[in-house]
Amino acid sequence: MNRTENAVSKFKEGFNCAQSVLYSYADELGLSKDLATRIATGFGGGMGRKQEVCGAVTGALMVIGLMYGRGDGEGKEKQEITYSKVQFFIDSFTNEFGTVNCKGLLNGCRLLDPEGQKAFKENKLILRCHEYVRASCRILDQIRDADNDGRIS
Repeated sequence: MNRTENAVSKFKEGFNCAQSVLYSYADELGLSKDLATRIATGFGGGMGRKQEVCGAVTGALMVIGLMYGRGDGEGKEKQEITYSKVQFFIDSFTNEFGTVNCKGLLNGCRLLDPEGQKAFKENKLILRCHEYVRASCRILDQIRDADNDGRIS
């Protein structure tokens, strides 16, 4: 099973979108899968179902931070490289789906309301979420596979 299929499978098990994306990269990042799912828990549903930034996006940004981020004692150039990769990710996701906002991605369906949760199920919006998880993994793989000079081609 490849990383993308692994992420979607985790999502289908009931883990949220952010958890699923971070979980699928945990081994590569030297992070336990349990810790990955715990860290990402609050980011699902656009951050605790508040429908802000899509959880698949925030999960991906955590991956970027762990891959390229600036740690203690490291120079600011790592921060700039990370920002560049985050910008590429957000631009790529937005170009494909029009927004990174969870509520927008779900056509205004309100996940905090019982009626919204019913509409989410009835309209099978979860299938869209599968696509957002897939796209997040695909874009992350593009970033990871790009030249290490801080530029995404």
